[in-house]
Amino acid sequence: MSDPRDLEEAGFREALIDLDAITSNVRVLRELTGTEHFIAVVKANGYGHGAVQTARAALAGGADWLGVAAIEEALELRAAGIDAPIVAWLHDPGETFDEAISAEVSIGVSTLPQLRAVADAAVRGPVQASVQFKLDTGLSRNGLPRADWREAFELAAAFEQTAQVRVDGVFTHLSNATLQDDVDCLDLFDEGVAAAREAGLAPGLVHAAASAAALRQPDARYNCVRIGLAIYGLAPTQEVARARELGLRPAMTLRGRLANVKRVPAGTSVSYDYTYTTERETTLALVPFGYGDGIARAASGRGPVWAAGGVHRIAGRVAMDQFVVDVGDVPAAVGDPVVLFGDGRQGFPTAEDWAEASDTINWEIVTRVGGRTKRRYVGDLADD
Repeated sequence: MSDPRDLEEAGFREALIDLDAITSNVRVLRELTGTEHFIAVVKANGYGHGAVQTARAALAGGADWLGVAAIEEALELRAAGIDAPIVAWLHDPGETFDEAISAEVSIGVSTLPQLRAVADAAVRGPVQASVQFKLDTGLSRNGLPRADWREAFELAAAFEQTAQVRVDGVFTHLSNATLQDDVDCLDLFDEGVAAAREAGLAPGLVHAAASAAALRQPDARYNCVRIGLAIYGLAPTQEVARARELGLRPAMTLRGRLANVKRVPAGTSVSYDYTYTTERETTLALVPFGYGDGIARAASGRGPVWAAGGVHRIAGRVAMDQFVVDVGDVPAAVGDPVVLFGDGRQGFPTAEDWAEASDTINWEIVTRVGGRTKRRYVGDLADD
């Protein structure tokens, strides 16, 4: 169990982000995958860790591309002075793409209208547009359907002849449903990549593997991987043991300080709906996080919390700003440190523990940490 004195500098409500962990995780994953290119995904504010800071740490670890969902996210990175290649792949139907092209953002294209809009914008802009085709190979979300592949590739080849568009990549996203499902998707993806080349395109990046496939399916790596979750030291449920074996380190520790402590008699009910009542005299400690900070109400009575030197479960309902833990007879005082999740090897609950307690996945646990939780950065790049 970690010494609570290590937490003396904890703020009232903060997410401590270890940028060195992100840099180290990228190095480990680069060595594991061995691909020519590595896209570090920093969408959704770097999975809650901070997009700009995460991007810099990932690039320091050897990533040579960054991935985001929205063009606005790419422009935020550019405004911060990050000039590494960036791909963005989910667009407003009315997007004109002018800003993205001017900022030299590679545009993920999932429809024929998007391809035409990019080409039109390239005519108006100062630079050639970079495009990466996203192919739907079975996930049935975003992505160019198989029926449109030939037309899209031939149209892109024509645009390349006029120097409006340059096709820099072809990619897809796997379902992670079963290994066989992913194999079937890769077979279809291979067909799509071959069709693109037959149309005269020469994509420099071919990528399908996100965290799960990058960790477990070498045949999904092609010449590029596109990794989000694992660079933050987390892993899909089925790959948690593998991530720990590789030495991936969770980058986020969600922590704070006890806001109130009180000794109460047996029969004291706690929080809304009185779903928890003390069975004996005990100490209740108030933790200043709630669903307004991204703590799932579903974790009521279940979420694990390190406080007063040990791990305790939430007592009663999670409220908007706070919840209670019953620490028994262990000494506790206002201002004592509390950790919701962090590195399990240090004795803290993990994001995976919270995912189980909340009936969700660890992606969601870190990404939904709210805006009023201060991000505090440590590591070699923390002062940049």
